[in-house]
Amino acid sequence: MSNHVRTSTADRVASIEIHRPEKKNALTGEMYDAMSEAILRADGDIGVHVVLLHGQADCFTSGNDLTDFVAASQAQGEGVPSPASRFLGVIRTARKPVVAAVGGVAVGIGTTMLLHCELVYAAENARFQMPFVPLGLAPEGGSSLLLPMVAGYQRAAEMLLLGRPFGAEVARSAGLVNEVVSADRLLARAREAALAVAALPVESVRITKEWLKRPYAAALEERMAEEIRVFGERLHSPEAKAAMGAFFQRKRG
Repeated sequence: MSNHVRTSTADRVASIEIHRPEKKNALTGEMYDAMSEAILRADGDIGVHVVLLHGQADCFTSGNDLTDFVAASQAQGEGVPSPASRFLGVIRTARKPVVAAVGGVAVGIGTTMLLHCELVYAAENARFQMPFVPLGLAPEGGSSLLLPMVAGYQRAAEMLLLGRPFGAEVARSAGLVNEVVSADRLLARAREAALAVAALPVESVRITKEWLKRPYAAALEERMAEEIRVFGERLHSPEAKAAMGAFFQRKRG
């Protein structure tokens, strides 16, 4: 279990906290594995009814730790799923409802994972971004299928093609977020919602979640597999290498 992912269970709610604030909660392979295992444990625990996923009030996650991600992709064997793709598969198929609390930055997978959650609460300071195209990559997390369904085609095209940051109210109006609250209320509001779901009849919740996702489940599985394949190809492309080289140069500067 990663030291940067904290888990606890109380009142039928399994809490998963991304906790690497010194690196803006940038996600490593070890952290993805820890989150995957936590969700799988929650799914198998009859005492858990809901999963609550959060960072801190000023940071959800800045996305992949690019140094770790690039190094892992170079060492990874062909056909072996990456920790990130495994996590996306786990959250996509999670049997228990997932509630997310988003404060501060939510970059890349920090935004796309929200498309698989049942309820999402954002602080007023939340900043979302899916910078795949500017980095020479391709959309992931099922975003190329789910985002147009949620936000509409033109808004999804703007978010994915331009890859620019957008705020909590834009995310709410686009259907990515249920409610925007003050940063000091964020975790309490998300936990309040998680407790409300946890108090509902378990089987009715399970059936409803399954039916909500069933119409596009097969198409989503197929699209995510395609996204993972193309993302891996793009990661080694000259465009991506140049874009990420420029990104690292800006960080050093």
